[in-house]
Amino acid sequence: MRPLITAMTLREVLTNKSSAILDRWFDAVIRTYPPETSEFLKNKKSQFRNPVGDAISKGIKGILEGLLAEDGLDETVPFLDKIIRVRAVQDFSPSRAIQFIFLLKRVIRETAGNEIREYGLFDELLALESEIDSLAAASFDIYMQCKEKLYEIRANELSRWTYKILENANVLKTGSNGEGEEV
Repeated sequence: MRPLITAMTLREVLTNKSSAILDRWFDAVIRTYPPETSEFLKNKKSQFRNPVGDAISKGIKGILEGLLAEDGLDETVPFLDKIIRVRAVQDFSPSRAIQFIFLLKRVIRETAGNEIREYGLFDELLALESEIDSLAAASFDIYMQCKEKLYEIRANELSRWTYKILENANVLKTGSNGEGEEV
């Protein structure tokens, strides 16, 4: 005789499997890096020896916990921000920078697929995947803000560098107010 199956929610299933989901998601995110970088990130999760791997590990944990607790987007954005900032300075394209969010969908289906089918949790899965899509949209916004800031920093640095070259070439002389004037 088959035991009576107690109905579970998707969030309960995923909470029970959160450790496996985090391990698989971390591995999937790490595989988005070149092989030599991937090996380094995977083997060293120390905050000081590997701050990128640590940021990814803590970030995905916070994102998953926020999704499972139904904290909402505002509570999850700081964890997205940590990961996206790192990926923005690593010259990932926008699509590759936010790809890690979409990997969570696949990891959830692979890790909890049997339970999703067994308990008929397809509607809950669709709702959760919509939340993940919202996180992806927020990730793109964060990525673009980071890129804009990087371009602003580079432009300011180029301006200072150009000014210094002109000043050193005696094309500019410094006035009493500190502003450059043409000679």
